[in-house]
Order: sequence, then structure tokens, then C-alpha cells
Amino acid sequence: MQIEKIRVMEGRNIYSHYPVIELHVNLEDMGDRTTNSRPEFTSRLLEILPGLREHYCSRGRPGGFTERLREGTLFGHVIEHVALELQAAAGADVVYGKTRATDSPGIYRVVYEFTVREAGILAGQQAIKLVQTLLDGRDFDVQTILQKLKESIIQKTLGPSTAAIVAAATGRGIPHLRLSDESLVQLGYGCQQRRIQASITSQTGVIGVDIASDKALAKRLLAEAGLPVPRGGVATNEEEALEVAEEIGYPVVVKPYNGNQGKGVSLNLKTPPEVREAFKLARTYSHQVIVEKYIFGRHYRLLVVGGRVVAASERIPARVVGDGVSTIQRLVEMVNADPRRGEGHEKPLTRIKIDPIVLMVLARQGRRLTDVVGEGEIVYLRENANLSTGGTAIDVTEEVHPENAEWARRAAETIGLDVAGVDLVVPHIAIPGGDAGGATIEVNAAPGLRMHLYPTRGQARPVAEAIVDHLFPPGSSGRVPLVAVTGTNGKTTTVRMVGRILQQAGLAVGMTTTEGVFLGQERLMSGDTTGPQSARLLLTHPRVQAAVLETARGGLLRGGLAFDCCDVGVLLNVSEDHLGQDGVQDLEDLVLIKSLVLEAVAPQGRAVLNADDPNTTLAVPRVRVPIVYFSSDQRNLVIHKHLAEGGEAVFLRRGQIVVSRGGEETRIISVNQIPATLRGLARFNVENALAATAATWALGISPTVIADGLRAFASSPTGNPGRLNLWELAGVKVIVDYAHNPAALAAFLQTARRLKPARLIGIIASPGDRRDESIIRLGEVAGRGFDVVVIKEDEDRRGRAAGEVAELLARGALAHLPPERVKVILSEQAALNWAIEQAHSGDIVAIFYEKYERILTTLQGIEAEGLAKKEELPLMAGAASNTPG
Repeated sequence: MQIEKIRVMEGRNIYSHYPVIELHVNLEDMGDRTTNSRPEFTSRLLEILPGLREHYCSRGRPGGFTERLREGTLFGHVIEHVALELQAAAGADVVYGKTRATDSPGIYRVVYEFTVREAGILAGQQAIKLVQTLLDGRDFDVQTILQKLKESIIQKTLGPSTAAIVAAATGRGIPHLRLSDESLVQLGYGCQQRRIQASITSQTGVIGVDIASDKALAKRLLAEAGLPVPRGGVATNEEEALEVAEEIGYPVVVKPYNGNQGKGVSLNLKTPPEVREAFKLARTYSHQVIVEKYIFGRHYRLLVVGGRVVAASERIPARVVGDGVSTIQRLVEMVNADPRRGEGHEKPLTRIKIDPIVLMVLARQGRRLTDVVGEGEIVYLRENANLSTGGTAIDVTEEVHPENAEWARRAAETIGLDVAGVDLVVPHIAIPGGDAGGATIEVNAAPGLRMHLYPTRGQARPVAEAIVDHLFPPGSSGRVPLVAVTGTNGKTTTVRMVGRILQQAGLAVGMTTTEGVFLGQERLMSGDTTGPQSARLLLTHPRVQAAVLETARGGLLRGGLAFDCCDVGVLLNVSEDHLGQDGVQDLEDLVLIKSLVLEAVAPQGRAVLNADDPNTTLAVPRVRVPIVYFSSDQRNLVIHKHLAEGGEAVFLRRGQIVVSRGGEETRIISVNQIPATLRGLARFNVENALAATAATWALGISPTVIADGLRAFASSPTGNPGRLNLWELAGVKVIVDYAHNPAALAAFLQTARRLKPARLIGIIASPGDRRDESIIRLGEVAGRGFDVVVIKEDEDRRGRAAGEVAELLARGALAHLPPERVKVILSEQAALNWAIEQAHSGDIVAIFYEKYERILTTLQGIEAEGLAKKEELPLMAGAASNTPG
């Protein structure tokens, strides 16, 4: 058994709205075998992974999968469940899986949910290894694998502070994107984004963080601001440390100059030998060491967010309580057995570690780890009260005296932090501490939130919500207008039309298209960028005020969606294309795939559907939001029924684009005023304009702005490159377009014939990964519609032999044209040159390109040689003048 392909889909996808991994697994000789053919397999599998007994499978009840195992199920199905169970046993919350056969014998598509990418991939790999090992009759060390999975999950899972903030943002409907394997997370999209890493935010000044890290500087600034701080100094060797201690008087505190989380901190030191030992410890964390006066009192942490104290905790150092029979060592083990305790920050509390500081603190109490502690007696293991060293916390938010709250607020303000953990030592938080000998011990950047989220005693506080509210004041959604466009044909033009309208509304618009990723006129990335990675580029771009995303079949299949939800999802049409690829067998499969965009529309959003395309309306059962239909025929029955039921629709009436809602109609623009429609001759661009109108209307854009945007949109090399770009060369019109499937080519031919050419010469090709019958059908459409067909071939043949695609196209074209009118010239540039040389005045040459820039360069070269004069579009009454760039 072996994995032939791994796909990781981290967002919504065609299988689930949760992250999944898709493995293409070659089961080889076990491809058609079932588990009941190997009776010993099931018993051994359940012995190694007893949690499989609880899997429901298709039976809908615990034990359902066990029944399937015994009755006989395919081994691909077993791999799915084992991958899920390995993750679940390691602590991941995963339940979804699906396994399907592919067109290739013995190869299965195994899909399963994951929470951590690395752990999910490892689980799939080990699931296959486990199944193969058991089939071979060998033993499998599952515990070692589970430990690796646990470590991976702990390492890659968001820390508790970051996770809490992300959860709070999600609760407000604010999206998030993880930007690193650590805890760097973006909240919101585009220009509305904010970033967090733990409790550091994009509003946190780097200078403030630097000051907080420089403990001596922070103390000086706090003192200058009139806030009480302990007396002390900085030492670089033991003698200097002793000098400072003698000067300020014992007891003292010794700590690293720029440490954190209580590492290397020693408190309540009363003798020179203790100072010397503490200095050595602190030097392991920092070259310089702070020695300061020990302040007696209770230790409190006040969390300040946006100039307001939102929570306060009393921090209790790590300790054990005796039972009269157990040693200190055993009591620590018993405390660490609490399921709330884990390593580092993985759980609400941290396990207590026996280290030199613990041994020193015990020694100062005259104790050792082997001592038995009396019943009820408390033994402190540390003097600092950090949760990261095993301490606990008691919520005291309601007890904070206003003067102490103001003290903490001023401390955070002085250091320059929007989110700060202010550590105070005072007799009691309920009385003013400044006049009672209290002091500011530290002001911490990136304060941990665990003590406020999971206090040992008292009420949990909504501190993560406070941080989210600080970053996104009430009324801010963290989102930018987002339109996702899918379908078989017209996606790029529709995306550009919507983008042009939104630009007309004054927004900086990001667009993903088959020609690249754009922000306004700036190209951010070249290529066919219609998948989740290119969409993510725009969602993370800080200047994007609106995003319009071309969302193609390939990206949906291979990566899912980059966004959690969109404001408008557009399904333009569904016709024959890409059949036979990636398990897509028929039009129903295509509808299902493209429906994902509609499923991802936010509850308050709109789905835009083509009422003229019966395949598109098959997606309606998957839509959960109001629909805006569009149609080029005002008599369309779907439109009439929808409007009668109170719906919204955009349609064409006597050449005018009209929007109807709630019985009220609004005229937008005449199609004659939209240059891209060639005064209505280009019917497919009329449909695209209807879709763009529906999408922007659904966003709340005014009719005037929609009309102005469409009026300004031209099918030119600058406005809509590669889509119905028209040049005139010495009386010969050359149209550059991208039609590459039968439906698109048929629509193009209708438009071209309406331009009344003397002859119509077509230069065609087909992607090599289409079915033979689809390629032949494309040739047939060309043969019926063109007077002369020139067949070229893409440089990227997608697995085909040279000339193979051309032969299939020729077979289709020759069914309708005589051989002398079908010419095969495999080179795209040579084919274009030949067609232009053969053309006469009044002819139209149409080329459907593979490399747009190459075609553009060729046409510009012809012009530069003075052989021709170009123009963008026929200059018609009311049409805008367009100049190719």
C-alpha cells in the first residue's frame, strides 16, 4: 500500500466545512479485498485501537464500524477510520471521514478530518502502515506513534491565550487566518485586519514591548511617573549583587534583567549565600541581573486592555498540601495528576517541575523532597507565583479598589502597552496599596490569559472578548465586501466587471483571475490564480477594501476555499468542461463542486444564480440564503415565480438592465451603453453584466454607481485582457479570446457572426486533459461555425503526445468542413501569422490563446512595423473609446 497524492484542505471544501486531508491510496493487491477475508485482522485491529469500537460509521450508532469490519469492508475504509482514531487518541477532536474509489483500479480517495496539519498527515501515513503491518502478521508499536501525534498536536495547536482570542473573534463573526506555525494569527480580512500573537496585538507598540522587556528601564520610567517600585540595582557579577543587596537591605529579590514567566527569579533572600546562589541561577537567563527589595504582601496580576482593567487575579505560588503519609515528591506527583495540568501552556494549569529553585526554596524551609508532610500542612515550592511554574490563581476582579485599578492603568500607559499584565504586591487588592507599602513589581507585555480564563477559584473573566472588542469596536465586523464567482464560462469577465463597479464606488479592489491577482491595476501575482492561495493573498493584504474572487473548479477540488464566508456567491453557468478529471464524471458532479461557493455565503448575504441555465438551478437545494436570479429574458419562468414569492431578480427588458425587488423595479443601464457588450451583440457579456449587476446590487451599491462602472468597463487589453479583445489590422479584424470549451466557443461564434464578417477564421486548441469526446466536440463546434479552422496545440500538452490533441480537433472540424479549410499548425504564433496572412479585408480572425502576452506582443509587433492600424472595439454610438495597452 502506498500514498500517491496528499491534499490538505484547511478551509471549506467539497467534502466538509471543516479541514480535511485527502489521500490517494494505492491498495495494490488489496484493492478489491474486504476485511472478512482476513478474520484475524479485525480482532487485532480492535485490540490495538479499542476506540474504534465506538465509531458509528454509516450505521449511526456506536459499534457500527465494528459491524462493518466483521461483515467485510474495503481496506481504504479501514484506513480512514484508523487515521481518525489515531488523532482522537492523541487528543484531537475529529469525527468526519469518507472513502471513495477512483477511476483507477485499486486506488482510493481517503478523506478524513484533522485539526493540526502535521499530525493529520502523520496519522494518515501511520494508518496505512498499521493496516499493512497487521495484514503482514507483524506487530505495530501504536504507543510510540500516539506519543509523536500528541507532541505534534501540542506543538502546533494555538496557545491558550491566542486560542481564546480567536474563539472570541469567531463568536463575533470575525474571521481569522493563521499566519505561522506558531501563534501569529490575523483577525479580519484585508484593510480591516488586525494581528495577534498570544496577547500582543497589532496595536501594541514595539517600543512598549522593548521597555517592558528592559526591567531596569521600566522601573525607572514607572518611578518617574510617580508609581511605587521596589528599590534596587543592576549587577553583572556576584560582588555587585551583594553590594546592591547590602545597600537596600535584606530581604531581596534576584531576577534576570530581561526574563519572563518567572524563570530564574528568586524571592525573599535573606543572606549573602542565598544571593550568590540566586545570582548564578539568574545569570543562566540573562547577562545582567536585577537585585531589588523584597516587598511583603499578596501577589496580584491586573490585566489592562485599552486603558481599562478587565480582570484581576491573586496569584498563589506552586504548593502542596500534606496528607500525613505522602512525601513532598509524591504530593507533587499527585498534584500533577490533575487533568487540568499539562506541559507548558497546553492546559489551564502547568505541571510543577522539580528544579534547583524548588530545591532551594525547600532547603530554606529546612525540608527535602523525601519529607512527609503533616495532614493539612501547606508547603510552598516556589516563592514566585507564575502559572507557568505551577502556580494557581484566584479571581479578585470584583474586589479591586479603584485606586489600584488606576495605578495599573497608569503603569500600562507609562510603558506604552495596549494590553498589559501589571504585577502588584500589596497587603490586599481591596485597599489602596500605594500608601500601604505596595509596589509595582513588573509590567508585562504579552500577558498570559490562563489565570483569568481558568481561575482555580472564582469567576472566569471574558478577557479574550475584551481584547477583541479593543481591536474591533462595536459595529466593526473585521470584514471587507467579498464576492466569489464560479461557473464554467464568464468568470474572469464577471469578476472584472464587479471589480470595476466597486472601484467606481471608491474602493481599493483586489481580484483573483485566470490572468493573475490584482489590486486595482497593480498585478500582485501572475498566472492562473483562481485557487485558495491566491485568494488568501488578497485576504491578508492590508490595502484591500473589497475582494472579488474567481473561484474555479480546480481550486475548489484541490484546496477548497480560503475564506470562511462571502457576502455574495455567484454561479454563472455549468456546462461540459473538465469531465473525467479529479473524479468529475458528469454535470451533476460539476454542480455539486461549484455549489460550495453558494454554501459559503454568509447568512445575511445573497446567492446570485443564472435563471437561464437549468444546470445552475440544480444548485438551489444547497443554498441557504436569499437568491438573486438573473436572466436575459424578462419572461423567464424561474424569474416570474421567484418574484411572485417576494424574491429579487435582475433581467433584461427592451435592452435595459432592470432590478426588481418587492414589486419595485429599478432601471440600471441600457446594454448599448456597456462597451463590453458591443451594443448587445456579445450576448455572453450581456449575461456577465447582468450577473455583475446582481452581485453589486446585493452588496448595496447604488444603481448610479453600477451603471457608471459598467459604462466604464471595456473588453480591451487593459480593461479585460484576453477576453473579446478586438484589433483591426489593414481591414482585418483580429479577436483575441479564451473560449476553450464547446459552450464558450458556441457563444463566441454567435457574437462573431453578428459582426457580419466576410469570412470567419478560427485558430483553436484544447487543453490536453479533456476527454477525447470533449475535444472532438470542440472541433465540431468550430467546424460548424468557422469558414476556416486553424488548429494549434498548447505547449503544455497535459500528458498528451505531440499532435494528439490536434488530430482529435481535426476529426471534429472535418465533420463539417472540407480538408482544404482545415489547417494544422501546432505553433500558436505561427498559426496566428498564417491566419493573418491568409485573411482579406472584411475577414475576422479569432484566436483562442494559451499565452496571452505572446499574442499581444505579436499583434503589437505587426502594428509597430506599420503593417496595420489597431483599434480596441468598433466605435459605435454611445460606446466608450478603448485603447489597447
